Amino acid sequence: MKVLRVLNNNVVLSTRPDGTEVVLTGWGVGFKMKPGQLVDETKVTQVFVPENSRDVDNMAQLLAAIDPDYLELVGTLLAKHKDAFDEEFGSATVVALADHLQVAVKRNGIDPELSAQPNPLEAEVRNLYPEEYRIAAEMLGVTNSWLVRRGTPPLPDSEATAIALHLVNAGFRTEDLAETYKMTGLFSQLFDVIDSALGITIDRHSVNAARFITHMRYFFVRVNRHKQFDEGMSVLRSSLEISHPEAVMCAHRLKSVLELRLETELLDDEVAYLALHVARLASEVER
Repeated sequence: MKVLRVLNNNVVLSTRPDGTEVVLTGWGVGFKMKPGQLVDETKVTQVFVPENSRDVDNMAQLLAAIDPDYLELVGTLLAKHKDAFDEEFGSATVVALADHLQVAVKRNGIDPELSAQPNPLEAEVRNLYPEEYRIAAEMLGVTNSWLVRRGTPPLPDSEATAIALHLVNAGFRTEDLAETYKMTGLFSQLFDVIDSALGITIDRHSVNAARFITHMRYFFVRVNRHKQFDEGMSVLRSSLEISHPEAVMCAHRLKSVLELRLETELLDDEVAYLALHVARLASEVER
C-alpha cells in the first residue's frame, strides 16, 4: 500500500493495489512518511474502509482526532462480541464508538457530576434492546478497568445506554446516530398505539415483542434503502382480515404513524406483516 496523505504520525490515507482508498492507523505509521512511499505494514494496527460511499477524507480527519489507544480498545471490544450480531461491525461503528468514548472520558474528567446524569433513553433502551444493553454494560466494565489501569476515572453507569445505542445504530446499518434516537422513540410510540388500540398492555420483554422489534429494525433498514416488501401477500392480508380484524385495524393505525414519522408511504405487504405481528402480540396477552 502507498501513502496518499499523512494526517499525523499515527494516521495515513493510503491506497491499496486495486486502487481502493483506505485509512490506516498505528503508532508511528505516518512518521516521516511522504506521499508515494510504501507503507510500513508492520506498523499498521487497523485498516478503515469507508462505507456507503462515505468521503474517505472525512473519515481520515475523524480518525486523526482520536487517540489510537481508543481505536484499539474499541476494536477489541467489538471483536469480542461480533458473534452476537448478524455481521461484523463496520469501520463507521469503530470510529463512532471510539470518538464517543474519548469525548465521554474528557467530559467525565471536567464535570463528573454532569457526566453521571441519567440518560433519558435508558428505560427505552433497556426494554427495546436488552441484548445490546447487556453487551454495552459488559463493554463499559471492560472500558472502566482499562481506564483505571491508565489512572483515569471510570465512566458512570449511564454510559451503558449510549454504548448500546451505538450497537443498535450498527444494526440499523446507518452512520447517523440521530436516526437511531428517532427509531428508539418510535418503537415506544408503536407499542403505545397497540396498547391503546387493543385495550391491552404488551409485555415489552416477551418473545413476540422481541420479534416485532426485530422486524421493525429491518423494516427501517428497508425504508432507508427505499425498498419494502412487495411480494403479493394478498392471501395473508385476506386471511388476517377474517381471523384478526382488530389486528388489521391496529396495523393501519401503525401505518399512519409510520408514514407520518418516516415521510414515506407503506406498501400493502408491509402493513400485512405489521398486522401479523400485532395478532401475535394480542394472542400472547390473551393467554
